Amino acid sequence: MQQALQNASLGRQLYHMTWPMLFGVLSLMTFQLTDSAFVGQLGRDPLAALGFTVPMQQLVSGMYVGLGIATTAIISRTLGQGDSQRAQRLGGLVIAVGAGLALTLCISVWLLQTLILDLLGAEETLRPVIREYWAPWLTSAWVGAMVYFSYSISRANGDTKLPGYMMIVSSLLNIALDALYIFVFGWGLPGAAWATITAFSIGGLVMYPMLLKRQWLRFDLLQLQLAKAAKQLGGIMAPAMVSQLMPPLAAILATALVAGFGSAAVAAWGLGTRLEFFSIVVVLALTMSMPPMVGRLLGAGEIDQIRKLVRIAVRFIIGWQLFIGLVWLGASGVVSTLFSSDANVQDVLVSYLLRVPLSYSGLGVCILMVSINNALGMSMRALLISVLRLFGCYLPMLWIGSQIGGLPGLMTGALIGNLLAGIMAYSLYRQGQKTLDQRARD
Repeated sequence: MQQALQNASLGRQLYHMTWPMLFGVLSLMTFQLTDSAFVGQLGRDPLAALGFTVPMQQLVSGMYVGLGIATTAIISRTLGQGDSQRAQRLGGLVIAVGAGLALTLCISVWLLQTLILDLLGAEETLRPVIREYWAPWLTSAWVGAMVYFSYSISRANGDTKLPGYMMIVSSLLNIALDALYIFVFGWGLPGAAWATITAFSIGGLVMYPMLLKRQWLRFDLLQLQLAKAAKQLGGIMAPAMVSQLMPPLAAILATALVAGFGSAAVAAWGLGTRLEFFSIVVVLALTMSMPPMVGRLLGAGEIDQIRKLVRIAVRFIIGWQLFIGLVWLGASGVVSTLFSSDANVQDVLVSYLLRVPLSYSGLGVCILMVSINNALGMSMRALLISVLRLFGCYLPMLWIGSQIGGLPGLMTGALIGNLLAGIMAYSLYRQGQKTLDQRARD
């Protein structure tokens, strides 16, 4: 009975921390899907250009999400130990480091765009469209990174409602500006990026004054013992960042593989990737809400509660994602016509939706295990899970499937690879949990 009550309490805490993130992330995914739907009405070339941008977007977001993971882990653990002033200064350090890293990465992508497009296999006819889009898109990526850092600091301090509400507001604003900039102003594909810049800028103008008002940010960094703080931040940030950069690297290789089947395949694959982000929105919300809880429990030495919390989340993910996969399977025909007017793109997208979404339970468990291991301070184990997921499970199955069955076989390979990744990730987490249990007993 006592264990049931503890599980119920953990479940309620998880629910109250997760639902604001769920609606926030859902709104972000909605505006990204709306982007795709609007751009799809512009024709195949702009949609294909957007498809070639997806892996680079994952590269940039992987950097700031990795830093966000480190932010949440360190600040929540510091708060669990009762040192609020150090937590505030760590927030200031994250903003300073994150701004510089994001700017460096965005400039590097712009300078190396020719090499990147060669690697992705972009057709020459598409390159002018892509280049016209990438300048405002990279600007929006930097602004988005800065807003994301503010969200991470708020979550680390236990407030998921403020970032959740701001995600909703900025996403709704983005959708409204999409229609205005793309069609009314006639800016076309670049208009989608300018809409994002405007919406995220407004979000930042709300978030940062709120963080300062609540005293969650301090910039007197010389009082922080910078060398020690940087070492602590880097110890989690570096592997977490590399871990987050694995998916975009795999996406680049996967897109290059798909590009061999033509521009219609790339356009459909890009749409499928956007739909995947939308489909795992609950998982993404959990990766934002659970680390602060895990960090504080770890700081207080409550290892057994962490294990129960993770067990609740994994069971929920498996059931929920299987349901989502069946929904996409049933709605594949309607969805394909909604997101593209091109018959070839529609056919490929239907093939994608009949196969890949059925593996989202495995993908969801794997993504959550990476986040949990980072929150537990086992960042190298999280990195190992990311590497094995992509280069031991996903990409090999993708290539084998394409060799056996062409493009449909490639998508079947994605299904098998994601399921194998989920099993592998949970096994590695369980091994790491045993190590934590041993340390607690010692």
